[in-house]
Amino acid sequence: MRYLLRRLGFFALTLWAALTINFLLPRLMPGSPAAALRERTKGRLSPEATDRLLASFGYKSGQSLSEQYTEYLHNMVTGNWGVSIGSSLGKPVTTLIAQALPWTLGLVGVATVLAFGVGTLIGIVAGWKRGSKLDAVLPPVFVVTSALPYFWVALMLILVFNVSMNGFLPNDFDYGEGSVPGPNVDFGVSVLRHAVLPAATIVITAIGGWILTMRNNMITTLAEDYVRMARAKGLSNRRVMLGYAARNAFLPNLSGLAMSLGYVLTGAILVEYVFSYQGLGYLFYNSTVSADYPLMGALFMLYTVAVLVAVLICDFATFWLDPRARAKG
Repeated sequence: MRYLLRRLGFFALTLWAALTINFLLPRLMPGSPAAALRERTKGRLSPEATDRLLASFGYKSGQSLSEQYTEYLHNMVTGNWGVSIGSSLGKPVTTLIAQALPWTLGLVGVATVLAFGVGTLIGIVAGWKRGSKLDAVLPPVFVVTSALPYFWVALMLILVFNVSMNGFLPNDFDYGEGSVPGPNVDFGVSVLRHAVLPAATIVITAIGGWILTMRNNMITTLAEDYVRMARAKGLSNRRVMLGYAARNAFLPNLSGLAMSLGYVLTGAILVEYVFSYQGLGYLFYNSTVSADYPLMGALFMLYTVAVLVAVLICDFATFWLDPRARAKG
């Protein structure tokens, strides 16, 4: 119980620190939201309207920094994240995030889980069959692909499957122009076709890390006494590999998966930008370019919470799966 309470305390402290930094950064950056808003509207808004927009994000004239900070924390907790002052001027930030979130979860989330699952299985087999042809070929190849930049892999896939193959797979946006969004087959097929290349980019550049990590964990675990005891008992290779070696070698990878799932909300910014995929990563890029302070602040807060929640869930899962953690707790 003490272990779980410590983790919850760490979560609360880290979240408070992240929100505080998120509050201070826009106020320490060169320029100001007012200047960005005036440039965006080119004088179309009156000073009163400008003040009202800025007030929605806590920039109220006459307020002290402590008063702004108190109101900011209240708005972050209650979901009152203000309105956009960037390219989507006047739209509620919650609406923009709600529109982009499903695309990022569907693309980056599925691709991350797929890369983790396939990479872990290959790593298990490679570690079990250390020195085999499979171990000599697959891990080095995928480690090399993981070192390639996201944008380069994306451009190569576009060159091969779109340019060279006369548009065999689409290279931009979330779905085709002629598709009508809704629960219909045509729209579903269009969404899947547009997701193939960006998803393949993420899998190709992420799978090598999972393979190498799991392989090394397996090799270390295979040298443990309990694995030798299982072999001495005459248990089948399959049971020893999965029930004894892989089960224990998997635990360190669980933390990596939690971090990866937390970072899913960042939307692999470069991938979404190259493919003009309308997810959170693309939204964050546009908010940075257009100095959209309310949207940047809300997205940063969302990313922080996602990572912290994923790590917290990982801690609870480790506590449940690993008796050593329960003993320490």
